[in-house]
This record gives sequence, C-alpha cells and structure tokens, in this order.
Amino acid sequence: MMNRRDALQSIALLLGGTISSPVLAGVMGEKTNLGASVTAAPEQEALLAEVADVIIPTTSTPGAKAAGVEKFIVRVMRDCYIKEDQEKFYAGLSKLDADSKTKFGKGFIDLDASQKNEMVKQSTVDNKAFFLRMKELTVTGYFTSEIGATKALEYLPIPGRFEGCVPLKPGQKAWAI
Repeated sequence: MMNRRDALQSIALLLGGTISSPVLAGVMGEKTNLGASVTAAPEQEALLAEVADVIIPTTSTPGAKAAGVEKFIVRVMRDCYIKEDQEKFYAGLSKLDADSKTKFGKGFIDLDASQKNEMVKQSTVDNKAFFLRMKELTVTGYFTSEIGATKALEYLPIPGRFEGCVPLKPGQKAWAI
C-alpha cells in the first residue's frame, strides 16, 4: 500500500522533477510556516490564476484556472514558505505585471493569449526564480486537484492488479496515482 507522500513523490518523478519540501508539506495539508505571512490581495490572486492558466491552459481538458490552482498557490505560500520567500515570490509576480505594462502598455491580465505567452516565456529568463517556483506550484496544484487527477490523468478509484510496464496507446493519458 502506498501512502499519500509516496504517491506525490511518484507524481513528481512522473512529471520529470522533484517537489520541494514546502510544496510537499502544502500538498499534505501541513503548516510549516509558524511566523508572519504575506497576505495575497485579490488582484494578486487573479494574476496568479492568469499566469497559471498560461502554464496549464484549457485544451481538451480544463486548465489551471478551472482547477482553482491560484487558491492552492496562495495557501501553500502562506502556510509553508517563510515570509522572505513569500515576499520574493510576490515581488516576482509584480515584476511580471510591471514588465507587461512596460512592454505592452497594460497589465498581464489584460493581455491577449499570445502576449501572455510571450511574457511568461520572457520570465523564464528575466524572472527565472519566480517562474520556476510558479511552475512547480502550478503543476503540483493542478495534478493534485480533483480536475487534474480525474480529467487530465486516468483515474481508477479502485485499482486492479499491478502491471509494472504497460504500453500506452497513441493519445492515451498517463495514470493518476
């Protein structure tokens, strides 16, 4: 029997990376930050939703915004990261919005899809620390949400026997753990 922590680590490996300790604690519902926190404003939460939706857009399956990933990000930042890390993250979010205003004359939320993609792509270089954390939080929040686990991944509530190596058919989804 696999416990939830092992399952999440398996998801991280499946997605090609590792989950940082604060994000793993957040997924487990733990609160590791017992000190002061930054309170996310509604505007920041809306901006997080838009950035997350660029990272995992709606296609044939619902995207990050539909899964409510921004709520996950706000909670994990508040409960699991120290205030200094929270300030850096939200400063990176503000920088993305400011860069959008400089480049296109309007905030990130008001950009069209191609401009949003361009700004997020630019942040992979100009705002790399923010982008990497944002991507980690978005992917983890999405694939541990009900929508991500049931709509984007195959889901068997009662799994059958273990088959270690099963070839996937073309276009078949990976399995939720």
